[in-house]
Amino acid sequence: MTAETELRLGVNIDHVATVRNARGGGYPDPLRAARIAEEAGADGITAHLREDRRHISDADIDGLMAVLTVPLNFEMAATAEMQKIALRHKPHAVCLVPEKREERTTEGGLEVAREENRLAHYIAPLREAGCRVSIFIAADKRQIDAAHRIGAEVIELHTGAYCDAHAEGDITTRDRELEGLREMASYAHSLGLEVHAGHGLTYDTVQPVAALPEVRELNIGHFIIGEAIFMGLQPAIAEMRRLMDEARG
Repeated sequence: MTAETELRLGVNIDHVATVRNARGGGYPDPLRAARIAEEAGADGITAHLREDRRHISDADIDGLMAVLTVPLNFEMAATAEMQKIALRHKPHAVCLVPEKREERTTEGGLEVAREENRLAHYIAPLREAGCRVSIFIAADKRQIDAAHRIGAEVIELHTGAYCDAHAEGDITTRDRELEGLREMASYAHSLGLEVHAGHGLTYDTVQPVAALPEVRELNIGHFIIGEAIFMGLQPAIAEMRRLMDEARG
């Protein structure tokens, strides 16, 4: 597999912290999960420091920056507080995501087109600090165009609608969503954007997305952490990696 066709796996460790925080204390430790993920073949670690700190904490980010030997993808809302934290740490990548206090997980892509001017100014210092800026968006041409105009280097396509339709057995909607992902991955690539994808991917849904040639990275968390309860974290990651590689051929 060449650099142009390589498909990377970013493992999101947020929900190790969710389990820890449900009871308090120091375990399970997200940093330990990150190290195991590295050993299992993860190409990067993703962590979302939410404004309400419901899972990942500031101390977790401090620890990840200190111990990781693979890149950290720092997910965050486009707020002044998060910008300050990102500029202090200067992680490899910053991924801007929408965030609502009442949601259980990220419900959709960032609305870039309506906030184009604000976001352009917001990401400029991050890029100047050496962070790769990624925008988590729906597979929508209008949002992709806006992300390109504001200077994002990467977009991450939201795969949640595709995964939800598959889980509900709605094959027609699933296939339509997958076709939209295929078309928009190709379109974004034609603009010179690097294309990532993620949200809700499972062993059953990962291969059609992994097979999209323009997609360079998948970020997967909740399903892997759930499977780790039954089979262990390292085997759960290894199986996801195997399915991705098989799809890529």
